[in-house]
Amino acid sequence: MDAQAFWNVLKARGLTFFAGVPDSTFTAAYNVMVKDPEIRYIPAVREDVALGIASAAYFAGRLGGVMMQNSGIGNIVNPLTSFSLMYKIPVLLIVGWRGYGGPPNDAPEHWIMGVKSPEIFDLLDVPHEILEADGLESTLDRLLAVMHQRSVPGALLVRAGVIE
Repeated sequence: MDAQAFWNVLKARGLTFFAGVPDSTFTAAYNVMVKDPEIRYIPAVREDVALGIASAAYFAGRLGGVMMQNSGIGNIVNPLTSFSLMYKIPVLLIVGWRGYGGPPNDAPEHWIMGVKSPEIFDLLDVPHEILEADGLESTLDRLLAVMHQRSVPGALLVRAGVIE
């Protein structure tokens, strides 16, 4: 999927405020995002900080987003449970899915989290979808509908190479 097309779909749904920690899974998407004058992006030093920043959009009547790698899921577990889920603050988590499928995919340090990422979101009762090369609009709309209905964060898991 073309990175510009990816952002056009998100912007068409009002998603223009993001915070995050850079991830090589999203190199093309990051490059488009930071150059787009319609998208406000605030770099963060950690994923929990990005979640806090992106949550501010909710208080302004908008939906914010976090760009992150799945290795950072561990950094957002407590803020998700003690803040976002507790106070029902929806935020779209766009998660680079390193280690997808476990061994032998990706580098060894990503294998365990690659397998566990969807399981962690299941455990936390955070709705999530897997982005495929086609079907972004229907996948995103389905996720956003659940997020809005339940007023909770949701995660879009993106494997390497899906957004180019």
